Formats: sequence, C-alpha cells, structure tokens
Amino acid sequence: MKIAIGSDHRGVDLKRALVSYLKKKGHEVEDFGTYSKESCDYPEFALKVARTVLKKKADKGILICNSGIGMAMAAGSIKGIRAANCFNLSNARFSREHNNANVLTLGAEFINAQKAKRMVNIWLKAKFSGGRHERRVKMFS
Repeated sequence: MKIAIGSDHRGVDLKRALVSYLKKKGHEVEDFGTYSKESCDYPEFALKVARTVLKKKADKGILICNSGIGMAMAAGSIKGIRAANCFNLSNARFSREHNNANVLTLGAEFINAQKAKRMVNIWLKAKFSGGRHERRVKMFS
C-alpha cells in the first residue's frame, strides 16, 4: 500500500517512527515533511497529503500534529477527504469501518509511538462496512 504522510514540527518525531514502522511492514511511504522541529504551519503539510490521496497517488494519508485536530480540519477542508482524528484503537477501526476515512490524523501530545503503530496497523487493515454507513458517508461527501 502507498501511504502519504506529513506532520508539523510538533509531530515530526512520531512521524519518523511511523515512517520507519510502515516501511518495515512493506508499505511504500511518501513523506511530505516537515523534517525538523522548527516551527511551521500545519495546513501546508495537511493539504499536500490530502491532495495526494485525492488524486489517488497514495492509497491513504496519515497526518500528525500536536493534537491532530488542526490536521483533521485542514485535510477535511478538501472535498473528497474524510480525515479522522483518532486517539484510540476503536476510533481508528470505526473511522474506516463506519466512515471510510482516507486520512488518519494523530496527536503527538497524546499518543506515543507504540500506540500510534498499533492504531495505524488497525486503521490500514480495517475495511469500510458499506451498507447503512455508505448512505451516511454519501450524505456528507
């Protein structure tokens, strides 16, 4: 699977851990930055990842900032992107099964690398359930 990933300065360490993890799992990863802890503007990275997913140049996107909220809002501003800010394993699974999320956002302040790896693994494996959920997703897509 090809995954587009990005972070701001607050999420750069968690992003590095996830890039390494995803590559070891056999995924192709395109890292859109940032690459340092120097202060930067998260929407720049959210929009790059979201547009890459929208253009189908990546299967899924992952974004990381301090809380995950800003990244979710920025990515979700692009029509066709369903960004889910998840903070536990159940959120990650339901965001795919019920909401067909194509971008996962994480808050580095609240999720350590070990938990993030488990969440990403669940999120990537989960499949959209369709059915009544498909009708609901269409209502906001």
